[in-house]
Formats: sequence, structure tokens, C-alpha cells
Amino acid sequence: MSTVVTDRATLVLAPNPSPMTLEGTNTWILAEPGSDQAVVVDPGPLHEGHLAAVLAAVESQGRRVAATLLTHGHHDHAEGAARFAALSGSGVRALDPALRLGAEGLADGDVLEVGGLELRVLGTPGHTSDSLCFTLPAEGSLLTGDTVLGRGTTVVAHPDGRLGDYLASLRRLRALAESREATTVLPGHGPVLADPLGAVEYYLAHREQRLAQVAAAVEAGFTTPSEVVAHVYADVDRSLWPAAEWSVRAQLEYLRENR
Repeated sequence: MSTVVTDRATLVLAPNPSPMTLEGTNTWILAEPGSDQAVVVDPGPLHEGHLAAVLAAVESQGRRVAATLLTHGHHDHAEGAARFAALSGSGVRALDPALRLGAEGLADGDVLEVGGLELRVLGTPGHTSDSLCFTLPAEGSLLTGDTVLGRGTTVVAHPDGRLGDYLASLRRLRALAESREATTVLPGHGPVLADPLGAVEYYLAHREQRLAQVAAAVEAGFTTPSEVVAHVYADVDRSLWPAAEWSVRAQLEYLRENR
């Protein structure tokens, strides 16, 4: 089932709900009104039913898939990309060369034009080293992958993800929101956000709060990542503690590098 979200963006939700993926992975179909070409962002997991549903949604619009893009390489976003490329006849474009298939890569500053649709590529490392966001200047939509979620906060997937990079990426997104270049967030998981500035400011405040808590825990004698998680993330569901440990490791590294 697909849902039209904006004039240029349609959502197909993958059937992979979990504490980490929320309702599931958001696969986005992007197209300029009146165009016969579409871009698919994050085909999602290797789930034949979902991939078929994405392709069917594109074809129901009278369009073909001209390009498949990845926000980053985590399996819940990218595992189905090769299969979707085979089904749709499109190439796969990503920052990580290992994820590309029959198409050139993506890099910060790239501007893509597909059937009259303009997308701008933003390098936003932090969640992972290869994380990208995409903007649709014509309508102010910002596709954030896992950099900003529709609900809750994301993890810094240490060691690939780094907290310093993530904070810099959030500040970059805040500048876009402040300038009104981004007026809607189309996230990789969770609901659409109508207040990008509020969302990014919350993320920055949350990171500052957690970093202060981790620093205090270390001063109190909690030295290993697992000890810090148990102390700082006591209010978080224990099923999320392994993911929280990624962020704690990134926070401990950040504190060591910024003493």
C-alpha cells in the first residue's frame, strides 16, 4: 500500500517493524508532477512482497524507475537494493562504492535531475560514515534516512559512526531549517515531521544531555560502555541497550578526543 505524502513524494512502508525500525522502513518514491520517471530512495529489506509493492506503486503512477538511491548501507534500507534494481531495471547510487550497482556514485553537493525533478545531495555522516540526506528544493522536503527519525532519536553506530560528525551534520540540517530550505522531514522511519527546526534542535539538545550524562557517569566510576549504558540508559527499554552501547562508545570516544 502506498501513501501520497507531498506533490512529489509517495511512501511505501516496509513490513519490518521493530524497536529499531519503528513501524518499518520508509521507502520513498519521488517524481516531478507530470513526469514519467521516478526515483526510489531506500528500497528497504530483501522482502519480495515489499519490493513488488514499490514497483507496482511506481507503475500505477504511469512511471518507470529511473534511479534508485540509498541514504546509507544498513540492511533495513539497502538489503533489497540489488533485487529491486533487477526488478525495475534501474541502477543503484550510493556514497559507498560497495553498494553501487550499474550507476555512478553519490557525493555531497551533487545535484540530480530526473524527469524534471531536482534532488540535492547532502553528506551527513554520523549515524554511519556513508549517511546522506536529500533535499527537494521545489517543495522544501528533506529526506533524512536515519539521521533524523520521525519519532524518538537515532543511534551513532560506532565505530563507523562518529559523534563529532553527527553533531556537525545536525548543525548543517538546522541551518537548512532556519533558512526555510527544509520545511518538511521525510524520515527513514516513523511519521513525517512538519517542524524540521524543532526536530533538529531537539536532537542536538538530546545529544548534549546524553553526553553530559555519560561524562558524569565516567566521573562516578562507570568506565566500561556496558556499565555506562546501564547507568545512563536505565529509563530505556533494555531491548535497545545494545544499540545504546554503540552511541555510548561514540560518546566515550568523543569525550577522549575533546578533553
